[in-house]
Amino acid sequence: MPHRYIKKILSANVYDVAVETPVDPARSLSKRLANNILIKREDLQPIFSFKIRGAYNCISKLTDTQRASGVVCASAGNHAQGVAMSAQHLGIDATIVMPKSTPEIKVNSVRALGAKVILHGDSFAQAFAHSRTLMADLGMVYIHPFDDEHVIAGQGTVAVELLRQVQGNIDVVFVPVGGGGLIAGMSVYIKYLRPDIKIIGVEPEDSCCLKAAMDAGERVILSEVGTFAEGVAVAQIGKLNFELAQQYVDEVITVTTDELCAAIKDIYGDTRAVAEPSGACAVAGLKKYVEREKAQGQTLVAVSTGANLNFDRLRHVAERAEIGEGREAIIAAEIPEQPGSFKRFCTALGERNITEFNYRYGNNTKAQVFVGVTLKTDEGGREPLLKQLASHHITAVDLSNNEMAKSHVRYMVGGHASVDNEVVYRFTFPERPGALLKFLNKLGQLWNISMFHYRNHGSAYGRVLVAMQVRPEDKVKFEGYLDELGYAFNEETDNPAYQLFLAPE
Repeated sequence: MPHRYIKKILSANVYDVAVETPVDPARSLSKRLANNILIKREDLQPIFSFKIRGAYNCISKLTDTQRASGVVCASAGNHAQGVAMSAQHLGIDATIVMPKSTPEIKVNSVRALGAKVILHGDSFAQAFAHSRTLMADLGMVYIHPFDDEHVIAGQGTVAVELLRQVQGNIDVVFVPVGGGGLIAGMSVYIKYLRPDIKIIGVEPEDSCCLKAAMDAGERVILSEVGTFAEGVAVAQIGKLNFELAQQYVDEVITVTTDELCAAIKDIYGDTRAVAEPSGACAVAGLKKYVEREKAQGQTLVAVSTGANLNFDRLRHVAERAEIGEGREAIIAAEIPEQPGSFKRFCTALGERNITEFNYRYGNNTKAQVFVGVTLKTDEGGREPLLKQLASHHITAVDLSNNEMAKSHVRYMVGGHASVDNEVVYRFTFPERPGALLKFLNKLGQLWNISMFHYRNHGSAYGRVLVAMQVRPEDKVKFEGYLDELGYAFNEETDNPAYQLFLAPE
């Protein structure tokens, strides 16, 4: 099998539209991590993503009869642009099915490349099903984003360039993983020529379909897929891709949303390019590997796969980057409700700066404050901060890893309410015009809404925190109603951030 793929990779036709991208040294990151860190700049492709390679190689292999039929695919972003540009260059009709939640900037980019865009469904799964229906009904050729030999071969040309560009030693190559097209193509080529090089896949921890498959020894379908890094938000690894990954990928590392934000900042610091979350996966995994292995003096390569980031999301990235880097802690602290308490609290922090402070009067004896604190670079995490506060008789709870606290509660600190039978849920719904109103109309018909927070992060999906008054005897009926709504949800009634700042006393 390797020989077959090597031949396909070496004969892949990509440079009619793709460009050979540079390998840039990450000087600041290299100095900070004491390793030679290199970044393969696939964000410099004409569509700002590596996806152009696989799409063009696949489409260019079609017969004249197939080309006359036109091509179709389902995609919310980079693959769509790759197919559209490839089809335009070859004079082939292209139809792209995109979820209705796809940001307008991406829809317009695909249309500008000459493709017909059909907006269908709220999710990628619904868009995918419709694209397959079009294929069957109209006889078009389906261009798969990753589970195709020609697509895999096209993505493998990244590895061909990399090994030619970096002549010396390479210890590890880090590759983002969604459906697996890139890591399949790169790993089979690198291991064929340089089996000494370690290949590590990197996935967000909330969409780790390759790691789940590796652990299970077979492909699995994730029940939920996180959407922050939408470029790699895939529920199941590709069949061909998994077969190759099992043989040639050494390990899969998962990273958090905050770690991705920190990696976006790192890439910007060394290249002045703003990577999309999926494009920063490899750097985030590289940093985690260095910390775990205490690696020094190694040559480590990260593939920056794309830079199609919605401008609106920069605010969210900036808010989370310092937490992801371990330079900021988010805590809830209890202080006496008396003059001078805030000053004493600041004194207890020592030389650490306060980045955020949220407070509202609660009662005459004590106050809960929501605080962001800059950590010292040499103190090794958040534990020393908590110990120092404890030494000043200040009780503090670390909320740095509490998603509800960071996405909602930090903007809501306003005191405890006087309501009965309150339950709290966090929802995710497709973000498009009118979506919030539709959500409210569905949710608020039978039970009273006692708390609500929504904030647009420029993502394809909106996130809402809702409290409802539900009597205990109605809880089963209520959750049955939520299931019927069709929105992803998690109960957060016992979340410490809610209990400390918002729950009825």
